[in-house]
Amino acid sequence: MWIDTFKSFLLIALELTVLFIAISFIISLLQGLIPYEKIEKKLSGRNKIIGAFAAIVFAFITPFCSCSTIPVVVNMLKKKMSFSIVMIFLFSSPVLDPTILTIMTVALGWKVTIIYTVLTSVFSIIIGFTLEKLGFEKSVKNVVMTGYDEEHQKFSLKYALTETLSLMKTVYPYLILGAAIGAVIHGLVPTEWISNVFGKDRWWLIPIAAIIGIPLYIRLSSMIPISQILIAKGMALGPVMAMIISSAGASLPEVILLKSIFKKRLVAAFVLSVFVMSTLSGFIFYLV
Repeated sequence: MWIDTFKSFLLIALELTVLFIAISFIISLLQGLIPYEKIEKKLSGRNKIIGAFAAIVFAFITPFCSCSTIPVVVNMLKKKMSFSIVMIFLFSSPVLDPTILTIMTVALGWKVTIIYTVLTSVFSIIIGFTLEKLGFEKSVKNVVMTGYDEEHQKFSLKYALTETLSLMKTVYPYLILGAAIGAVIHGLVPTEWISNVFGKDRWWLIPIAAIIGIPLYIRLSSMIPISQILIAKGMALGPVMAMIISSAGASLPEVILLKSIFKKRLVAAFVLSVFVMSTLSGFIFYLV
C-alpha cells in the first residue's frame, strides 16, 4: 500500500512539475507584453465599472498569494485609488492565478475552471462595491509602505527563466506538498469512507468546508492536487470548491497583516466576505 502511495505521489508530482514549469515560463514571458501603465490608468479612472474589470485583469496578471497581495494593496491605497477597486483586487488576486488556473483546468476540467473564475470575479466585484457603499473606507488606517518594487518587467527570455526559478522556490514546494497529501489520501484513505461522509447531498458540508479553509494557510497550488484526489474519491464538488476559495482567499497570516492597515471592523468584514463568497460559490457548484 505504501509503495502504491509513493508511486501515486511520483506520478502526480511529475505531471504537476512539467505543467508548472512550462506554464510559468510561458506566462512570465508573456507578462513582458502586458501594458501595465494602461491598466493602472483604468484602475485610477473615474469610471468604476471599467476600473472593476481592470482590477480583475490586474489580479489575474499579478499571481500573488493572499499575504503577498498586501503590499500592492497598500500601494494602491497610497495612490488614492477608489476603495472599491482596491477591495476588488484584494479579494480576487489570491484566487486568480493564471498558472494555477491552467493546472486546475487539467486537474478538474475546463468547465469547473470557467465557473470558478466567473464566480470569484463576480463575487469580488460585488463585495468591493458593497464594502464601499457601507462606508468601510473609513476603517482604513494611515500606513507607510516599504519594500514594494513597482518596476514592471520587459519581454525577455532571461527574465522569464529567472521568474520561473523564483516561482519554483516560492510556489512549487506548496504544489509538491499538495501532491504528497493527495497521494496519501489516494492510497490510504478508503474511497467508501470519503464517498459516504462527504459525497452525499449534505448542504451543511459547504459552510463547514468554508470555515475550515479560512484559518488554514493552504495556497491554491496545494489545494488543486488535493481536490483532484478528493473528487476522484467521491467527495462532492460543492464542499471542495468552498474550501479551495476560502483557503486561497483568506488565511491567518493574511488577517494578521490586514490588521496593520485595516481597523477591526474592516478586518471582520473581510473574513465574513471571504466566507460568504466561498459558501455561495460552493452552493452554486452544488446546484450545477
